Amino acid sequence: MACCGETTAAVGVPEAYLAGPAVREARELVAELCRHFYAPGWVTGTGGSITVKVHDPDVPLADRLIVMSPSGVQKERMVAEDMYVFSADGKVLSAPVAKPWPNKPPKCTDCAPLFMKMTHMEMLKAIKGHGYRDELVIPIIENTPYEYELTDSLSEAIAAYPKATAVLVRNHGIFVWGDSWISAKTQAESYHYLLDAAIKLYQLGIDWTTPEHGPINRSKRSCSILNTGIPNERHAAEPLKCVLLDIEGTTTPISFVTDVMFPYARDNVRKHLTSTFYSEETKEDIKLLCIQIEDDLRNGILGAVPVPPDEAGKYEVINSMVSNVESMIKADRKVTSLKQLQGHIWRIGFERKEIQGVVFEDVPEALKNWHSSNIKVYIYSSGSREAQRLLFGNTMYGDLRPFLCGYFDTTIGNKRESRSYFEISQSLGVDNPSQILFITDVFQEAIAAKNAGFDVVISVRPGNAPLPENHGFRTIKSFSEV
Repeated sequence: MACCGETTAAVGVPEAYLAGPAVREARELVAELCRHFYAPGWVTGTGGSITVKVHDPDVPLADRLIVMSPSGVQKERMVAEDMYVFSADGKVLSAPVAKPWPNKPPKCTDCAPLFMKMTHMEMLKAIKGHGYRDELVIPIIENTPYEYELTDSLSEAIAAYPKATAVLVRNHGIFVWGDSWISAKTQAESYHYLLDAAIKLYQLGIDWTTPEHGPINRSKRSCSILNTGIPNERHAAEPLKCVLLDIEGTTTPISFVTDVMFPYARDNVRKHLTSTFYSEETKEDIKLLCIQIEDDLRNGILGAVPVPPDEAGKYEVINSMVSNVESMIKADRKVTSLKQLQGHIWRIGFERKEIQGVVFEDVPEALKNWHSSNIKVYIYSSGSREAQRLLFGNTMYGDLRPFLCGYFDTTIGNKRESRSYFEISQSLGVDNPSQILFITDVFQEAIAAKNAGFDVVISVRPGNAPLPENHGFRTIKSFSEV
């Protein structure tokens, strides 16, 4: 396969065909699938890939071009121009153009070789070749730091189980394949329900793979659908070393953020920009916002308006900034440029005692207990690190920062992307990511952290969004339950 990022000369593939309706339709289809799969939490962040063959009845199936989504682009913001196009033998015929900073440069996913090798499998509907009385066996392989390192073990698993149409990767996820996106999607949905049932039986101690239906040997590592590696309880061999906390809906009521913090930033953005317009800090804030706004305009984001040039004058620039920021706040955008500006506005609010941080009443005691037990506590929030320190430094319970060891924000990565949690685990220096307990109220964040090997608990607080049925995570209503 050609190195992703380098475009191979399209021998025998005219440029007109690459730009033609068949390839264009496939590009748009992948972008649409990425958005639809993002909504229920099936794909999150920028990692991973969705791949389809170009539908063209005049071209033999084995020779049809392949369209693949990139890594480095948020799934919910994919557009047709973001796609890679490959020849049937894996050569890159067309690669997406990198967007300006702070966007990550697109890259061909490490999954590419794995998905490419699966196109010869034929699927009928649901799980191929299985009926009510049949036994379904799914190979389970161990996870690796990078997906391309799974190639050998995945190939061995498929060779050992030639009838399998999916492979589970412990503490990561499931690979499902088919000869079209429709069959793969159908199977993915079927496996989703089967795994939910298997996990529930596993938690109840029931093994449906044995005639006796006796208790599960939880230490056994087998190629059974039940032993998915999804943690429901902490293993004694992996002591808790760190706790990573979300803020909104976890340590702090959502109402405080939506009813106090956001309105304060919105109501004071014009005043702040006007009074600090020529400061180096605000110049940097405006520069970062301009980059985001340009990207929003290209992608047709609702509420984005152009920023006039500097020669238009201070107040014209401020007017456009206020309009864009108000739109971002209303849409609850999790973009670094907005969070950075909000943090600087909130700083003034805290300094003037116009804002006081709010946390649930069980939070201070839990922080103290973890601290006294030598368990390090960190914060990971979409709000800037400065905003995090301000909130915990000025609560009705006093300054809680002495109990916190550090802060992470979206500069390390999107909270719904597993790679972000991998980076955090490397920063914390634990022997195993499972020694980190992540507490959040967001299901997609829980999935991303679990896929990175973290132990995960979901916080159920007043005002939090409802969770999907059979989500498979332990839930708490208070930190005292941890």
